[in-house]
Amino acid sequence: MEQNIVAFIEYLHNVKKTTGNTELSYQRDLRKMEAYFMQLNIYDVSKITFTNLNSYILYLERKGFATSTISRNIASIKAFFNYLFKEKKISSDIAELLKSPKLEKKIPDVLTVGEVEQLLNQVKSSSPKEMRDKAMLELLYATGIRVTELISLKCSDVNIDVGYIVCHDKNKERVIPFGDKAKDALEQYMNNSRSIMIDEEENQILFANCSGKSMSRQGFWKLIKHYAKKAGIKSEITPHTLRHSFAAHLVENGADLKSVQEMLGHSDISTTQIYANMSHNRIREVYKKAHPRG
Repeated sequence: MEQNIVAFIEYLHNVKKTTGNTELSYQRDLRKMEAYFMQLNIYDVSKITFTNLNSYILYLERKGFATSTISRNIASIKAFFNYLFKEKKISSDIAELLKSPKLEKKIPDVLTVGEVEQLLNQVKSSSPKEMRDKAMLELLYATGIRVTELISLKCSDVNIDVGYIVCHDKNKERVIPFGDKAKDALEQYMNNSRSIMIDEEENQILFANCSGKSMSRQGFWKLIKHYAKKAGIKSEITPHTLRHSFAAHLVENGADLKSVQEMLGHSDISTTQIYANMSHNRIREVYKKAHPRG
């Protein structure tokens, strides 16, 4: 099984052009499955049956893994066995009929408009690092892009004069506008800070860490948690918090779902629909509190 997992990860990397994080996720899930079957003295993928796979999923449930984790494991297993079948290493795709547990759509944590203002006001732009931090936070809230997209931006992806960025999402691009606050922060960073922070003149990455290299997701998470603490925000902060807040605030103020979907880069509008549901829930709460017969 070891060699098959290695071959599958290489296939993902070379043929599917998946990201390093995706490959690590698949590898982690499949290694966990491999360890389970090794305990049952099953070392050959061709000896694994549908019943074996079902037993493994039940084992994960008994161990108390979250529904989302189990669903991800099933997706990894299905992709792996589909690959093995196509490569003729097994005679049938035994994982094809595996069913994922029904996922409840979790309402994302968002900041209020006041909390966002408080967060963004913590960055004073008195040093090159603070100018960078201000530009990153303002741009993230202004566009709703993913943190991975933010830290991957190149200078050529930004048009400050017109006020938009270009995000490269796999094989497609999205053009997302931003407003004056983000424009001012970006101009200040580009004119007064970026050349100080970047380690090499030919480096085209837009935002760098304090070593002049590309920033990591963990680095940005530490940054946003630092300013959230300064702002006295008690809500849970994750790398996606400003993205969720961007979408929720747009929908709450009347933006149509299709436009928000395009800006967020959601392939399915049902994913974007959750922000509309949040808005409706908020309206119901206001009604109950304010209406004399609520």
